[in-house]
Amino acid sequence: MNANDKLYAEDVNYWKSSTSSPDTWIDKAKTEIKRVGGKVTGELVGSVDGKTAFMLMFELDSERYEIKWPVLQSKTGNERAAKIQAATALYHDVKARCVARKFLGSRAAFMPFLLLPNGVTVNEASTPQLSEQLPDMFRGGLSRPALPAPASGVTVEVE
Repeated sequence: MNANDKLYAEDVNYWKSSTSSPDTWIDKAKTEIKRVGGKVTGELVGSVDGKTAFMLMFELDSERYEIKWPVLQSKTGNERAAKIQAATALYHDVKARCVARKFLGSRAAFMPFLLLPNGVTVNEASTPQLSEQLPDMFRGGLSRPALPAPASGVTVEVE
């Protein structure tokens, strides 16, 4: 894919492949993490300026991880389907990494999401342009001591 090409939800796997809510898929991902001995420490869905993302925070084998997963924009404005798609893809990615963990170990399987001491993930440190797909509140990690107050027009759900 060319850097100038816009990627839409309709162009990616899992588009309208499920009617289950995003929460259902996030719960399934959390169950997979727990099955391999992980402890889920938080989850978040946030939207700012038309950018939405999911985040799962967890500890596994004494290390902290943050999975930040963007919701792709829909060509047709079907935000609900795009959220379901993103949560579905996040679940399948987590499930595959949990299987990989059995062969490779936790760090190798979840390396992109390993939280570094400066509060960013390996993904964010090595590929800064990925952060452009995320709402501002997700950049730099939520494991910092405090979050700034949400701006107007910001939707935050923390569990």
